Amino acid sequence: MKFTFYGHACFGIETGGKKFLYDPFISANELAKDIDINSIEADYILLSHGHSDHVADVVAIAQRTNAQVIGAYEVVSWVQKQGVQNIHPLNFGSFNFEFGKVHFLPAWHSSAMPDGSYGGNPGGFLMHGGDLKYYYSGDTCLMMDMQLLPRYAKLDFAILPIGGNFTMDVDDAIIAADFIKCDKIIGVHFDTFGYIKIDHEQAKEKFKAAGKELILPKIGETITL
Repeated sequence: MKFTFYGHACFGIETGGKKFLYDPFISANELAKDIDINSIEADYILLSHGHSDHVADVVAIAQRTNAQVIGAYEVVSWVQKQGVQNIHPLNFGSFNFEFGKVHFLPAWHSSAMPDGSYGGNPGGFLMHGGDLKYYYSGDTCLMMDMQLLPRYAKLDFAILPIGGNFTMDVDDAIIAADFIKCDKIIGVHFDTFGYIKIDHEQAKEKFKAAGKELILPKIGETITL
C-alpha cells in the first residue's frame, strides 16, 4: 500500500489496484504549490465534510478522472450540482463497495459547502475491506465514540488531525490512538494556517514517549505502508 501526502488533510492511498484520494485541497494551499492537480489520478474521491479546505479541487479532479465521489449525502449532492455525476451518498453507517467495506463514522466538527449551503454532518472513514485496515477520522476533536473502532477492525494505521485549534492537537491525538488501539499514526491538518502550526520533532517525541509512532510525510512524499 502506498500513501502520498498532498498537504493539509489531502492524501492519496493506492492499494489493491485502486487509487483513493481524500479531501482534495491542493491548488489553494500555498504549501502545496509544487503539486500539479492534473497529475493526480483517482478511482475514488472520499470527502469527510464540506469545508473548502477539504473539497476545493474535488470537481476538477473528479471531472478529469471520472472518479466516484463518496461522502455525506449533502456534500456529494453539492458536488453533483457542480457537474459531477459519478457519486455515492452516505450517511453514518456502512456500505460494501466493490473494493471492500467502508464505515462512515461521526466526527465532532462542523460542515458547510464553499457557497455557504448546508454540508450535512462531518465524518470519517473506516476502510476495512482490503488487506490493510485503516481509519481516517476527518476533522474532529477527541471523542468517546472512537472507542468503538476496535470492535469493527484491528487497524494497521490511522490518519488523524494533530494541528489543534480546529481539531485535535498532538496530545489529544495520542489519546485517540489509545481509543482506537492503533500505534501507527499519520498526522494531517497541521502547519497550513498560523493557528495550526506545530513543532514536528516535539510531536514525534510525544508519540514516542507514549509508545507510538507518528509519521509526518513531506508534501509530495510517497511512503509504503
